[in-house]
Amino acid sequence: MAPKGILITASDTKAIVDSVKSAREAGLLVIALDTPLEPIDAADATFATDNFKAGLLIGQWAAAKMGDEAANAKIAMLDLAISQPSVDVLRDQGFLTGFGIDTVDIAKWGDETDPRIVGNEVTAGNEEGGLKAMEALLAKNPDINVVYTINEPSAAGAYEALKAAGKTALIVSVDGGCPGVEDVKSGVIGATSQQYPLLMASLGIEAIAKFAADGTRPAPTEGKDFFDTGVSLITDQAAEGVESIDSVKGLELCWG
Repeated sequence: MAPKGILITASDTKAIVDSVKSAREAGLLVIALDTPLEPIDAADATFATDNFKAGLLIGQWAAAKMGDEAANAKIAMLDLAISQPSVDVLRDQGFLTGFGIDTVDIAKWGDETDPRIVGNEVTAGNEEGGLKAMEALLAKNPDINVVYTINEPSAAGAYEALKAAGKTALIVSVDGGCPGVEDVKSGVIGATSQQYPLLMASLGIEAIAKFAADGTRPAPTEGKDFFDTGVSLITDQAAEGVESIDSVKGLELCWG
């Protein structure tokens, strides 16, 4: 039987567009998982986390935990890469919005003028990158007390850098993989936004099966240009006004 569809997770959201176009012209249903293509309608559908909301939740939580002291925050921004892929931008800008900081141009990170932001450093999304980025920002300002991280491996690296410097800070992150939720449980990370990649994949398979059966194409979530597979804030320090679940529940739902 000839294939009816493909699921893709693109590392380069623009370079793959011509190949996707060829696949669609050949009659395949193409579904992007996790990361939208640029433009998003280059694929037939996208099943993904609302990454802006993921950032928004950890920003709201951090602001709520700090209370009045949020006005005096010293924030380290640990991003992914200079190329600023869409997920990186969405999480970063969501966090700042949730914390109450003007993002200037919401389509990119690093142009903010709020004096509470110590700076942005890239991490490549791994622990070593997080450690080096945190060291660089601590050299700029040793009084950092809030750390935004693109993902949990970079958060773990940031924690090690803070620990080595004899410092503590409120660390927030995004992903919700099992090691990251364990870091919430142990207190390394204060809160993380959990996404559900296994659900993205299973829903994608179901959508291709339905397309093969009767030609039905998946529809986006109402009001969005993608199918939202959900996000939950994981923390053991619940903050008033910010909906969350604890690390016990997070470990039941985690992946990886």
